[in-house]
Amino acid sequence: MKDIFYLGVYYVFKGFILLIPNAWMYYMAKGISRLIYLVDKKHKHIAKVNLKLAYGQSLSEEKKEVIVKASYVNLMLLLIDFIRNQGISKEKLLKKVTFKNAHILTEALEAKKNIILITAHYGNWELVPLAIAANFGPLTGVGRKIDTASIDTILKQNREQFDIEMLEKTGAMKPMINALKNGRMLGLLVDQNTTEKDGLLVDFFGKPVRHTPAAAILARRFDAVIIPAFIRRTDSQKYTITFYEPILTEKTNNKDEDIRASVQKQAKITEDVIREKPEEWFWLHKRWKNQFEECYN
Repeated sequence: MKDIFYLGVYYVFKGFILLIPNAWMYYMAKGISRLIYLVDKKHKHIAKVNLKLAYGQSLSEEKKEVIVKASYVNLMLLLIDFIRNQGISKEKLLKKVTFKNAHILTEALEAKKNIILITAHYGNWELVPLAIAANFGPLTGVGRKIDTASIDTILKQNREQFDIEMLEKTGAMKPMINALKNGRMLGLLVDQNTTEKDGLLVDFFGKPVRHTPAAAILARRFDAVIIPAFIRRTDSQKYTITFYEPILTEKTNNKDEDIRASVQKQAKITEDVIREKPEEWFWLHKRWKNQFEECYN
């Protein structure tokens, strides 16, 4: 029954989105986001805790409030674009996107290097793999299943357009290795909290945080280049994906330090991108939970 309910809500929302003219889309997203912001006390609290941990007193409470509200708007715009991208052609999809520093990726592809793309829950992150696969070639990504089976099926279908292969997060290491061996680009989201067992402790916004070492482990083992790729909205319907300087993972006699240093570089570029425009990061999840769980209570 729960599955049917969520599926019904999704199709009603989809029908509504497809009927709305593009010119009205941003204002509709802003209006819906404002309503959610007013009633969603749980995630609003999480976002405010995150901003306090990240910025302390260096940002005013008014500015933090603006960022939280903008984070809701960004998420709504992502959901709208997700629906509009179902079954979209490569040509139509790529009209939405401008690539900046594309030579970083094309040079790595031409050199036949193993490539690991990293990004975060930033901007329209669902569009990143679609646009890269549509323009540059096959890509394998990793994601967690949604509890609602029917919605998870829709999500998977949307994510696997343009020769994208999605792996279930649990037990993904072996399939990720196979993807690199088969010459596929590997895409990872690296900005979520992890357990002590699964993550390394690094600095993020001046606070200790757990960060996945998966990209660093694979890069070191397979001499892969890690290329950060982050998307930002140009307006409500146009986006820019920027590729940043590759992160090279050292291969010395100190394996643990090689991996830790690579992971810290990944955290640093993620922080730098967020600081440039914090309104587009997903502040609504407990990023520092592993080290500061009591702050979220």
